[in-house]
Amino acid sequence: MTQEYQYPATRTLYREEIKKSTFIVHIAHTPSIADAKAFIKSINQEYPDARHNCWAHVAGEPGGSHVLGFSDDGEPNGTAGKPMLNVLMGSGLGEITAVITRYFGGIKLGTGGLVRAYGGSLNNALSDIELLTRVPMVTLLGESSYALQGVIEQHINSQFSGSTIEKEFSANIAWQIAIDERNAEQAIKDIYEISNGAVELKVKQ
Repeated sequence: MTQEYQYPATRTLYREEIKKSTFIVHIAHTPSIADAKAFIKSINQEYPDARHNCWAHVAGEPGGSHVLGFSDDGEPNGTAGKPMLNVLMGSGLGEITAVITRYFGGIKLGTGGLVRAYGGSLNNALSDIELLTRVPMVTLLGESSYALQGVIEQHINSQFSGSTIEKEFSANIAWQIAIDERNAEQAIKDIYEISNGAVELKVKQ
């Protein structure tokens, strides 16, 4: 079963200076790999004079390796993108891309210093972002007589908040009910019972 998770509500910018180097953290909501690539490209265009625009993303539901990506963008191998990705994965957030723009200030940080700077500045930026919650949804399909319309709608709306109902009217009513995946089994059982077995909802495949 898909798990509930959080994602960024808005694009966020955070700036930090570490040993005279400026680290500018950009965070955006990116539901797909294509969205992540577009965001990274936009930052590269916005800061073309920066020495490095390092990035990492979890561009979808957290936990799926196919949505992960990172780049050191010229920094020593393993000192930027991977630490950033570790922070994102540790946060449990999904649909998120972070790009850190670095302007060198003349003092070398060393590999350990870079790891701490990229990971730490992203961690600091995440502590202040506004989040929304992604609730896993499924669609229930079924048919009923017109006589049952009121009781079905009333029950879904009162017992399963956040659900949406679509109906098509012909000889019977064709129902499409978008509902929290975790409540689907109970909703199917409830509607079967209150309709005395006349309505059997099924999860849309």
